[in-house]
Amino acid sequence: MSAAPLPAPPLRLRRLGIDTYQEPVLYMHLECPVCRSEGFEAQSRVEMTAGGRTIVATLNVVQGGFLGVAEAGVSEAAWRMLQAPEGSAVALRHPPPLESLGHVRAKIHGRKLTAPAVRAVIEDVAAGRYSELQLAAFVTACAGDRLDQEETIALTRAMVDVGERIAWGGGRVLDKHCVGGLPGNRTTMIVVPVVAACGLRMPKTSSRAITSPAGTADAMETVAPVELDVPAIQRVVERTGGCIAWGGAVRLSPADDVLIRVERPLDLDSQGQLVASVLSKKVAAGSTHVLIDVPVGPTAKVRSAQAAQVLARQLEVTAQALGLHLSVVQTDGTAPVGYGIGPALEAHDVLAVLRNEAAAPPDLADRALLLAGHLLELGGAAPAGGGRALAHQVLATGAAWRKFQDICEAQGGMRQPPVAPFRHAVAAQRSGSVLAIDNRRLARIAKLAGAPRAACAGLALHVRIGDFVERGEPLFTVHADSPGELAYALDYAAVQSGTVHVSEDA
Repeated sequence: MSAAPLPAPPLRLRRLGIDTYQEPVLYMHLECPVCRSEGFEAQSRVEMTAGGRTIVATLNVVQGGFLGVAEAGVSEAAWRMLQAPEGSAVALRHPPPLESLGHVRAKIHGRKLTAPAVRAVIEDVAAGRYSELQLAAFVTACAGDRLDQEETIALTRAMVDVGERIAWGGGRVLDKHCVGGLPGNRTTMIVVPVVAACGLRMPKTSSRAITSPAGTADAMETVAPVELDVPAIQRVVERTGGCIAWGGAVRLSPADDVLIRVERPLDLDSQGQLVASVLSKKVAAGSTHVLIDVPVGPTAKVRSAQAAQVLARQLEVTAQALGLHLSVVQTDGTAPVGYGIGPALEAHDVLAVLRNEAAAPPDLADRALLLAGHLLELGGAAPAGGGRALAHQVLATGAAWRKFQDICEAQGGMRQPPVAPFRHAVAAQRSGSVLAIDNRRLARIAKLAGAPRAACAGLALHVRIGDFVERGEPLFTVHADSPGELAYALDYAAVQSGTVHVSEDA
C-alpha cells in the first residue's frame, strides 16, 4: 500500500518591492502546489493571512526563477497592509462570494440602488474585497448622472458610516472644497490660515489629484508633511486652529479613497460620486459649516451656470440630509488661477500671496479672499458683507503668513518647494491678443510633464486673457523632472495650437 502524499510545505511571505499603487497584489509561481491545488489563476481574488492579518489580493502568476514555488510574493501595497515580517507563514484560500457585486450588476442594467444595497457595496469596497476591475465596474455604473438624489444621499451616508469620524465638541467647525477643473486654484492653503488667524477652527482634510495635475494635499506636501493621523490632526488644530492634511492618511470615508484610485486612470468623476466624496469627508471630519467653490467655464469641470445650479442643488439637498450647513459660490472658471500648474509651482504661488510679494498672482489672492470672506461670515467672525474686508486685513498685516508658518511647524516642519531641473518655454507663433486659455489642455501638458507624481513638474503660465504678446514671446514654460518627460509634454504641446489662443492682430 502506497504512502499518503506529504502535505505541501507552508508558503513563506516575500516582499518583491513592486509598486502597484494602492492595489494589493499577490505573486505565485505557476508550479506552486497551493496555486495548483486550489485552482488559483491569474487575476483570481485570493484571501491571504500572515502575521495575524488578513487581506484580499489579486493574483499574478509568474514563471522561471523570479519566485520560488514555496513563496508568496507581495506588492508594496499588500506588504503595507499585512505588516508581517518577511518569511512569515502565509495561508491562502478563496474569499467568500462577493454578494454585493450583484447590486453593481443590477445598476449596470438600469436598476436603482437601494440604501441597503449601497451600504453593502461600500462596506465591501472599504474592506478591500473589490478588485480593480470590479471597482471600475461600479464607478462606471454610477458615472455621469446615473445616481439620483436618493442614491447620492445613501452613498454619502454609507461612505461616512464605514470610516472614522472626528469629534470637535461644540461650536462651528468650518471647511471648504472646490469641485475642481481649474488648474492652479490652490486657494485652500491661503484660506485656512486666514480663517484660523481670526480665531475660527478649520481642520482641512484635502485630497490628492484625481484627474488634475495637483490636489491641495499634493501642493501642501511640498511645504510641510500632510500624512497626519486623527490624533495628530486634533493636536495641530488645538494648537493653531487649522490644518491642511491629506484625507487618505486617515480612515475618513476610506471607501472614497479606494474609488478615487480607479477614477484617476479612468478620468471619470461622476456628479453623484463627486457629491458623496466631498460631503462624506466633511461630515467625517466633523465639519458643521461648509463652503463649496464651483468654478464655471467652457473648459472647467462645470461648463455652464445651469449645470452649476444643478450641482449646487444636489450638494445642498444632500448636505441638509446629513445635517451640514452648506453654502455654494460660483466663481470664474474661464482660465487657470495663478501662474503655476503642478504641486510645487502652485505652492510657490501660495507662498508669494501669503508673503504679500509684489510678484504674487493677484487672481489667486482675490479668489482666496473672496472664499475666506464667505467662510468668516459663515463662522460668525464677520457680519454679512464684511468678510472679505476682514480677510484682506488678515492677509495684508502678515497675520495669515504667520499662522501658515505655525500650521506647517505643527504638522512637522516647513520646507521649500522643489524646483524642476528641466524647463523649456513654449512661445507664441504670432503676435496678437490672448483670447482664450484651455484649462484642460494646459492640465494635460502639466500631467505629461510628470505632475503630480513629480512634485516639481508642471508648467508656469506667463500670460492672461486679454494680454498682448509678440511673436516669439513665451506663453508658458514646461517644468519636468526628467528630459524624457519634458520632451513628452512638449510634443503634445506642439500639436495643441489652441491651448493659448492668440488672435491674428497685426
